[in-house]
Amino acid sequence: MFRYVYPTAAEGALVPAEDFDPGRIRNEAFFEKLYGASAAEVGKHIANVKWLPKLAKKTVQVTRIFGINDRLGKVSDALEAMPAELSRYGFKPGGGFVWRPIAGTDRLSVHSFGAAFDINVGFSDYWYNNRNKADPKAHIPFKNRIPLQIVELFEENGFIWGGRWYHYDTMHFEYRPELLLYKKPG
Repeated sequence: MFRYVYPTAAEGALVPAEDFDPGRIRNEAFFEKLYGASAAEVGKHIANVKWLPKLAKKTVQVTRIFGINDRLGKVSDALEAMPAELSRYGFKPGGGFVWRPIAGTDRLSVHSFGAAFDINVGFSDYWYNNRNKADPKAHIPFKNRIPLQIVELFEENGFIWGGRWYHYDTMHFEYRPELLLYKKPG
């Protein structure tokens, strides 16, 4: 999980190098120990978070473990207070807790543990949709429409961003404070 150092928003706009996926590599057994090994176990810790309560009037679900629900609530409050050109990125969230595998795999998504959140689907870019279908080994062109001010807000609350991955998912944020603190020795 620590093969790559996660580059924060403070490093500016970056196009991830080929196969550079900091945080996308996960130890599922580790997450099961932290959050639960079944939907029922994880479900015992799920909390509702009012998401942009004045603007979007949504409720999303994430775990209470590590105060993730409170941290996401802080993101919501700060995003709602931002100018309209930024707060609009919070409308129509893709959600939090859903027990499911990562599309096209048998590995559990971090959403299964209630530790991930998808911001506005309408501004999302996903590597799988932008790959060269005729040549699966071809370079995947990077696309992103999420402003770094929003990424920074999530990072300040312990979340990493899927827009830092070569196999990018720009609407995806997951609670991984260990990766925000990690620096390569030496």
